[in-house]
Amino acid sequence: MENNLSVYNSHKYVKIKHPEWSKNATIYQVNIRQFTKEGTFKSFEKHLDRIKNIGVDIIWLMPIHPIGTVGRKGTLGSGYSVYDYFEINQEFGTHGDLKRLIKKIHDHGMYVILDWVANHSSRDNQLTITHPEWYSKDRKGRFTPTPWYDWDDIIEFDYSNAELRQYMTTALKYWVEKFDIDGYRCDVAGFVPLDFWENARKELDSIKPIFMLAEWESRDMLQKSFDMVYSWSLWDKMLLAVNAGKLAPLIEWMAHQTKAFPADGISMSFIENHDKNAWEGNQFDNFGESLEAAIVMTVMVKGMPLIYGGQESGLNRSLSFFDKDEIIWEEHSIGELYKKLFHLKHVNHALWNANHGGEMVRINHNYEDKVIVFSREKNGDSIIALINFSKEKLNVKFRENDYTGRYTNWFTKEEMDVENLREVVLQPWGYKILSHMRQ
Repeated sequence: MENNLSVYNSHKYVKIKHPEWSKNATIYQVNIRQFTKEGTFKSFEKHLDRIKNIGVDIIWLMPIHPIGTVGRKGTLGSGYSVYDYFEINQEFGTHGDLKRLIKKIHDHGMYVILDWVANHSSRDNQLTITHPEWYSKDRKGRFTPTPWYDWDDIIEFDYSNAELRQYMTTALKYWVEKFDIDGYRCDVAGFVPLDFWENARKELDSIKPIFMLAEWESRDMLQKSFDMVYSWSLWDKMLLAVNAGKLAPLIEWMAHQTKAFPADGISMSFIENHDKNAWEGNQFDNFGESLEAAIVMTVMVKGMPLIYGGQESGLNRSLSFFDKDEIIWEEHSIGELYKKLFHLKHVNHALWNANHGGEMVRINHNYEDKVIVFSREKNGDSIIALINFSKEKLNVKFRENDYTGRYTNWFTKEEMDVENLREVVLQPWGYKILSHMRQ
């Protein structure tokens, strides 16, 4: 009997191809309304040099479409209540202004993705008149919001309709073809059928290589549709570690990320985004004295780190979601920390994204209920991350030392032979990042 081993061969889970430029990319979220006093595309342009200087590669613009007025929340409403998928919110500027901004972002060597709301529209979107059959209905035949949420300013689409799917795919292609954007961040992506996204990805990739971010945390999104998903669970488990002294759930996240998450998928790690900031407190409320340690964690773990616009200036309040609430810009140590971390991510292959980077390998020591220590290696580059998630000064002693070579403490620039490294002192909420790069 012929022994055909081909049926037992392993296969790559991720079937899509990530854009080449995403291999060591970082991402930055922009709320145009709150970013400047004017709240326009033109006024945002003046921040591009500063954002580029931090080490940002992808700029994510929150929804740029006109906002519905029926059921509007606050004075300006939510950008996620879309009135017209083919138009621009006039408060932000014109089609020409957006094209100019996108070109300037590209000229800075950065890429731009738009926020996309496929699950629902505003209550007064013209589609409610021209195509009422495209919407979900309640038992009495009325348009209905997404169930179980307080999103009463929107109504939900019904994706069993093929014409709706064609319309939404055409709209997605429009902004790539006419404005040269580089992809999308897709709101509540898991509420839209996966086969819609898989087909949309194929049609978009036929235009140019694009990058797709799903606001969801599920590996099935990564197979044929999205390059990256949210890591909500990392945020939750870091918060448990710093506020309840429970490090075990964070260690479990590391294990799941290593074994269960697709090796060629990307997860987005963050301290803040618009949802966390608006509804669950700001970065200082949530992480307190551990904030810097948590930030370091989000950049050292496998995945792509996010900055929520304003965070780098020490944003210490929740921005209003439905009204004008201008960000105050100033120099802050958080911005400098991100700049140093992003530079390391760019130059050290171990920190690159998906299969371009190294897996996280646990290093055992004597304080595993308080300190995370791990290494990552790729293409001769490596890092060793030591992060103290406790308010105690600790003398961390390693059970074994399997590492050799010259490493540099990334923050002090001190060089050391790690084979001689037997113990490290970490201050309360302290961290050390050791980096080795091939010559």
